[in-house]
Amino acid sequence: MNNQRCSTLFLKARGRTRTIQCIYVVGFMDLFGVSMIIPLLSHHVKALGASPTVAGIVGSTYGILQLFSSTVVGSWSDVVGRRYSLLTCLLLSALGYSLLGMSTSIALFVLARIPVGLFKHSLSICRALLSDLVSESERPLVMGHFNAASSVGFILGPVVGGYLTEHEGGFYTSSFACAAIFLINAGLVSMLPWSETPASRNDPNSSNHCSKSVHNGSQANNHLPVLTANTEADSRADGKLHAAFRWRDVSLSQLVWRQLSSVGSKIHMVALSDMWDLFLVRLLMAVAIMLYYSNFSLAMEERFSLKPKVTGYLISYSSTLGALAGFLVGPVTQLYGNNMSALLFHSTVLTSSLIFLYATAPSVWQVLLTSTFFAISTTIGRTCVTDLELQRGGVQASGTLIGAGQSVTAVGRVLAPLLSGLTQEFSPCGPPSLGVVLALAAVGLLLIRIPKWDGRGTKKAVKLRN
Repeated sequence: MNNQRCSTLFLKARGRTRTIQCIYVVGFMDLFGVSMIIPLLSHHVKALGASPTVAGIVGSTYGILQLFSSTVVGSWSDVVGRRYSLLTCLLLSALGYSLLGMSTSIALFVLARIPVGLFKHSLSICRALLSDLVSESERPLVMGHFNAASSVGFILGPVVGGYLTEHEGGFYTSSFACAAIFLINAGLVSMLPWSETPASRNDPNSSNHCSKSVHNGSQANNHLPVLTANTEADSRADGKLHAAFRWRDVSLSQLVWRQLSSVGSKIHMVALSDMWDLFLVRLLMAVAIMLYYSNFSLAMEERFSLKPKVTGYLISYSSTLGALAGFLVGPVTQLYGNNMSALLFHSTVLTSSLIFLYATAPSVWQVLLTSTFFAISTTIGRTCVTDLELQRGGVQASGTLIGAGQSVTAVGRVLAPLLSGLTQEFSPCGPPSLGVVLALAAVGLLLIRIPKWDGRGTKKAVKLRN
């Protein structure tokens, strides 16, 4: 028996819109809670008695764990389904932030960062879920709105976190508040109208039905229950009966082994796929953008004698524009006729030009101008890269692909501080100057590789499938 697990949402036109809006709320609250904590971490670990070196090592723990876990958790969400994986990530992240609220020593602080580093992939799974819910033509619009909602949360969170910190025990209050937000998100996800009924892949009727419904992208092994969308009442009743019968036939060790083998298979397919060009473009642009921001405050002070307060306003202005730019992704994509490869190329050219203008800016006003368009071009570029990865890999492996993309970005987070420090030895303009070189390398790579794709940016090859 060759069954397919396609845990889906019971979607009518109205219900589908509500579900997508609920995911927007989850994304907003996720980054709102996280951004309450991020600015306070370095201060807290120093207050615990850590030296600058120890603080740096402790701070890198999260990034290293994310680097290795992003692809694995993303692939796992393809195997077990979005609901189970998303709930697991939210609950374990809540556990991590709760432990952070109880961290009175460096050892407890490191312990608290482990579950967060391993399982803080809720945004990636939300993106994979959104890609399952909408068509290719709708995906850039929906992804843009999701990124905008998340970015707004990231802007507002530090304000609330800073306010709470002014009170006694403010860091611990912020940590528990963040944990509560993740628990609320888990409650929202659990209340979504998920439905479960068995369906055979070999059954033409069920296959037909499944193709009309929205998959959650998961494909499991032969003896796992198959999930599809029928009427809500029937699906819940039948799903519980059949799923319970099937799960009794599978031992825990068999289940874990099949999940691990499926995860390994999906990661292996991505590793052997001809998508190195997109991942390399993502890496080059991620490092270039991080170099742009890496010494922004210091460069403004050294180049233009700008006060930190004014620099903060400039950064807030750019961040706000970046959030609002998410709403432009849909209209711009339609303007390009959903030709994401052309849009990615043009946004990359624009980004590299803006980094160059920033590096050579003779006045603050030119920096203000470049910051305005830089926030827009980078937002559009990130959405384009993600959409092209999903187009070329297929939604069957959307979790794996998005997770792999996050791992590539994590590599950039490791490289950017090192490169920034080395280039600052020569000039305050060193980091953005190197960023220009990397961005131009991405432009050259796109010039070479885009002709090998079709008009929609899809490589002329078979998509990733089991």
